[in-house]
Amino acid sequence: MTGGPLIAILGPTAVGKTALAVALAQALDTDIVSGDSMLVYRGFDIGTAKPSAVERGGVAHALIDICDPSEPFSVSDFQRLATERIAAIQARRRIPVLAGGTGLYVKALLEGYVFSEAKEDTAYRREMEALAEEKGRAYVHDLLAAADPEAAARIPESNLRRVIRALEVCRGGRETISRAKAGGLVYDALVIGLRRERRSLYERIDKRVDAMMAAGLVDEVRGLLAAGVSRDAPAMKGIGYKEMAAHLAGETTLDEAVAAVKRATRRFAKRQFTWYRSMPYIRWLDVDGVPLSELREKVLREAAGFFPEMTN
Repeated sequence: MTGGPLIAILGPTAVGKTALAVALAQALDTDIVSGDSMLVYRGFDIGTAKPSAVERGGVAHALIDICDPSEPFSVSDFQRLATERIAAIQARRRIPVLAGGTGLYVKALLEGYVFSEAKEDTAYRREMEALAEEKGRAYVHDLLAAADPEAAARIPESNLRRVIRALEVCRGGRETISRAKAGGLVYDALVIGLRRERRSLYERIDKRVDAMMAAGLVDEVRGLLAAGVSRDAPAMKGIGYKEMAAHLAGETTLDEAVAAVKRATRRFAKRQFTWYRSMPYIRWLDVDGVPLSELREKVLREAAGFFPEMTN
């Protein structure tokens, strides 16, 4: 069973996904569905590298600016909304373009993960948070390893929120997250991965962070905090925001904060590749030194072979 045609553009942060996705959407007269978990938040623009109106090139982008900063946004929320938007685009006889960013989100969508319906248990969550505070995150992660080894292997100890959520699901006596998956792709998807030589990618990351600083990232974070956005809000946990919030609180110098953002972004890029290794259907393209126009034509040729009835 297929969810219909779809083109997905994946790759690490700062590799050039947005520009290619827009060029493809313009050529195919279609829309883009964002696969980035941070672009959903209103007011979080500079630090998320949210594409501007000019960068969007007149192409409609779904799942951008749909949440307030304090709202939690889960992978199951993304899967549901993205599925709806993709179906609406396909109903117009167009091939949606998914501009991917967050590995779990994209994988869950493409492979049709089925998530437990276990409801959040606030009291239990607070109990686990207190336990982590008292005995350390490793202790809580060990509880998950005992209850669901597969989930524990996938969820890092540092991501306490996801560790506790996985424990909640186990405690509910329902399907665990790790076992609630469908195998294979549920879309007739052409999945393109963009990659660059590591030094080249890291240079692009550093330049992007420098550009964010020049564009006013500190002022953006200052304005969000002044507007009442808590440092504990889900959106404030994003790279760039937590570091600048720490700087504004006097916990680090500006230079230290900038260095921390660059370091965290490079680590994020590495984690993205970890997700991609579990997605063997990705068709990788090396993009160093390749003009955007040439890259666009190459992907369009791939699409013509993949979806002949819709691209000819």
